[in-house]
Amino acid sequence: MKQDTLVTRQFGHRARLALSPAEVLKTDDQAHAARTMWNLLHAWWQMMPKEKRTLANADAAIRQARKDIDFLAALPAQAAQAVLKTYFRAWKNCWDGRANAPDFKSRLRSVMSVDVPQGRDLNISRVHRRWGMANIPKIGRVRFRWTKDLPVGKHAGDSNRITGARLVKDTLGWHLAFRVQTLETRPEPHTGPEVGIDVGINVPLALSNGETYEHDEWLTDKEKTRLLHLEQRAAQRKRHRRPGERTSRRLRRTYDRIAELRAKAKRRALDWQHKTTTTIARTYGTIVVEALTITNMVKSARGTTEAPGKNVAQKSGLNRSINQEAWGRTVTLLTYKTAQHGGTLHKVPAPGTSQRCSACGLTTPGSRESQAVFVCKSPDCGWSGNADHNAARNVLHLYRMGLALIPAAGRAVVRRAKRVKPATAR
Repeated sequence: MKQDTLVTRQFGHRARLALSPAEVLKTDDQAHAARTMWNLLHAWWQMMPKEKRTLANADAAIRQARKDIDFLAALPAQAAQAVLKTYFRAWKNCWDGRANAPDFKSRLRSVMSVDVPQGRDLNISRVHRRWGMANIPKIGRVRFRWTKDLPVGKHAGDSNRITGARLVKDTLGWHLAFRVQTLETRPEPHTGPEVGIDVGINVPLALSNGETYEHDEWLTDKEKTRLLHLEQRAAQRKRHRRPGERTSRRLRRTYDRIAELRAKAKRRALDWQHKTTTTIARTYGTIVVEALTITNMVKSARGTTEAPGKNVAQKSGLNRSINQEAWGRTVTLLTYKTAQHGGTLHKVPAPGTSQRCSACGLTTPGSRESQAVFVCKSPDCGWSGNADHNAARNVLHLYRMGLALIPAAGRAVVRRAKRVKPATAR
């Protein structure tokens, strides 16, 4: 097989750990030490002059910190080096325009995690049909749920191996996220049709060919009633707590149950997104979506004391609905899945796609009669149809006109393709 037909692919697999109470405490200590190491690096970065912010100086600083601060010794040396590399990579992503500048990690709002950089240190083995064993530095041999075949033993090699892992904690407990690197055949170009996608709230995904993908509520009526009851109980117990008093065990237990229900809704949403995006990536060769700036769309309408906002409660509900649909995650899943199936994903400018008629191309005031109905008010047109379907057709038309956004130097610019006539592109 020719070398140019092979491509290296990296993917992750998450397995739930079965830890004893003593092992949970050790893992928590490592996670807190890793977060503290990050905050110390950030403080060091802000204190040092620009010419001294080098990897060597930062490495010397964290080595000295591990000697001076006792509880940092709970973090393995390789995990501390991984924190250092991740911090410098975060600044590089910021300078390249791919992310915001790194900041301090809060104890309550940051995800507890510890990196295991070397895959050979894990020494993974399968002991049962449902269970496997792995070595975690400074913790020992731990069990994890075996839900997917991993390249271990005779199945591992240079073309298929585990390069490392990461300990991550969520509401269900600690998980081990494996990083797997495999060598696969480069997919043939997808010959499927082109499709435009419009994302929304009432209709999560509307395609330009009239097809829609919808889902039910992430929680059942019984679960939503239970969640409301727990939130009311938490608010009542918090109201009776004195200022400065520590959170009681009952209140913490209530918070944990609320987090479990919200995590269940998130898992169901992610499962639906994975299944839906896989189906779309397998069916269509070219997928076109809007380049939405979601962070600007979910900004609060509260305003200031001098100029208070209007319809603040309604805007807050809209922001929650947008966040629940996770449009950005849908595009992220589509991006790598289309590449795996030989397809391509393109982004086009978002302004005007829901107000413009997809038949005549004119934007006439009042054409968007409701959330679901679009009737063109142009005297020479009069086209009517579903509003989401109309927006998806406009998204696809922008791509055919050559108005795809090409990333350049961390920003998006518009480039029109040559020899594309408007009459033939629609």
